[in-house]
Amino acid sequence: MDYQLDIDWKDFLQRYWQKRPVIIKRGFKDFVDPLSPDELAGLAMETEIDSRLVSHDEGRWQVSHGPFESFDHLGETNWSLLVQAVDHWHEPSAALMRPFRQLPDWRIDDLMISFAVPGGGVGPHLDQYDVFIIQGTGRRHWRVGDKGVFKQHSPHPDLLQVEPFEAIIDEEMEAGDVLYIPPGFPHEGYSMENALNYSVGFRAPSGRELVSGFADYVLAQELGSERYSDPAIALRKDPAAVLPEEIDALRVMMTDLVQQPEQFNHWFGEFISQSRHELDLAPPEPPYQAGEIYDLLQQGDSLQRLGGLRVLNVGTEFFVNGEQIVSTHQTALASLASDYQVTASQLGNALEDPSFLALLTALINSGYWYFKN
Repeated sequence: MDYQLDIDWKDFLQRYWQKRPVIIKRGFKDFVDPLSPDELAGLAMETEIDSRLVSHDEGRWQVSHGPFESFDHLGETNWSLLVQAVDHWHEPSAALMRPFRQLPDWRIDDLMISFAVPGGGVGPHLDQYDVFIIQGTGRRHWRVGDKGVFKQHSPHPDLLQVEPFEAIIDEEMEAGDVLYIPPGFPHEGYSMENALNYSVGFRAPSGRELVSGFADYVLAQELGSERYSDPAIALRKDPAAVLPEEIDALRVMMTDLVQQPEQFNHWFGEFISQSRHELDLAPPEPPYQAGEIYDLLQQGDSLQRLGGLRVLNVGTEFFVNGEQIVSTHQTALASLASDYQVTASQLGNALEDPSFLALLTALINSGYWYFKN
């Protein structure tokens, strides 16, 4: 389905993005759920898919993690099933991500879908990333507080909740409504009836993640082999003292590694194009030959990108799932990065180049793209 989000993006970014929460009433007109609760339950039974059940009874919270074998033991109130990265596994659901591509691909993370019965929710909590929550079938009551400092506690080892807060948004949402919540705003939602919710989450790496990821890259590429030197070493009264200029020199050694644009860009492309969740990879058997791919494309078949696959460009470099793809055919690579579905006309003369065709064949045989008639 082609989902259309009724939003003035320029106004939204100016007034709300990372500033304050807002409900967009009927953001999706005549909203149709891309999957049923039974289909969601089926996904939660798969080993490769992250899922959890959250329930509460008189203030006692319980959390269990999938894969699940059955849901027959559950009652009719106070529980919810949450399934992560559904866009990786369910193509109709992945279509819900596309209206949000007015924001850059590298910032978009995944689609979490939850099914909750009356009273179902995960309690009041904070997220450290932006999220758009789309209401599907059913009604859900949402409360969102203002940004501030809140004490957090864990009523269960797998849950982190916040203390009660005063709401600045206190509304019921119906099918097609969209709630945007910036990082750091406390919120809680409880279903009024059996309901589906779709959460488009955004990626916000911490400084710790960036430093750790870049350090791994430095080691793998054997960068930073230059050793500290001090030909103008200063005499000092106290041999235990480390002088400020020595600290500065050490800091410069480290920051010089980051300040190499070519290396930094290459690392970031690899780092940010990696998916945080499993992909539904199904390499074709037997593998395609380059000639077969050429013929299929020329006959009018199109290539569909695998759900959840991250294809990004940093400067003039292109990356797929943590690896750089190299070709002189920049226009064709740009099409693979920007378009979910690609045809022969979009790839143009690149298909006549055996080296590009070999690259495309390798990507298809890795399961990253597949033919869709």
